[in-house]
Amino acid sequence: MSSNSAVRVALVTGGSGGIGRAVVERLAADGFAVAVHYAGNAARADETVRQITESGGQAIAVGGDVADEQAMTAAFDAAEAAFGGIDVVVNTAGIMVLSPIATLALADLDRMYRTNVRGTFVVCRLAANRLRPGGAIINFSTSVTRTQFPSYGAYVASKAAVEGITLILARELRGRDITVNTVAPGPTATPLFLEGKSQELIDQIASMNPMGRLGAPEDIAQTVAFLAGPARWVNGQVLFANGGMA
Repeated sequence: MSSNSAVRVALVTGGSGGIGRAVVERLAADGFAVAVHYAGNAARADETVRQITESGGQAIAVGGDVADEQAMTAAFDAAEAAFGGIDVVVNTAGIMVLSPIATLALADLDRMYRTNVRGTFVVCRLAANRLRPGGAIINFSTSVTRTQFPSYGAYVASKAAVEGITLILARELRGRDITVNTVAPGPTATPLFLEGKSQELIDQIASMNPMGRLGAPEDIAQTVAFLAGPARWVNGQVLFANGGMA
């Protein structure tokens, strides 16, 4: 592995599937060396790494629970050992359990908060201490913080917390030349989103924005690439990547 400091390095949590994998592939195509983080699916992460390296890119897989400080410290250590430092951290790891607030199992609430809030906080805390100047921290929320669909209450609450962390951390990193932003996707055609939905429902959701389609993971990855690269004057913001959905 090269430790050439001219190569920008990204660590992507949840990088083995859905939006995370699209982000990994886009950043690798943009010339980043990428640490592909996974929680449970090592085989999928390894396959992503293999595809990148066979295409001439640089990538490694790093595992662990994002809410576990020791595991994530080890992931940061591995990325730094392989590539010489870290410039960009993208927090796509998250879980979503949908239920009316009145009937949500509190164990599911705790599970979402552990991954979505504590996990984001742990990774942001490490990134705040370890990113090189010129770096970027990119967190993930959801457009449902605006659309307020029923059954998303606990999930939206966890993502509102992520937005709060983002906005404060951006101000706390004054003088470090590190931007901190959040991407808030709308409905995006990932396997997780499409699972269990009828074509009629998918078409209905797709019609909710002026573009008349669902987002593709690549659409979200393009927004991340903008924040990870040229967008140095965008800081402390929530970018809604949803095709114009309210």
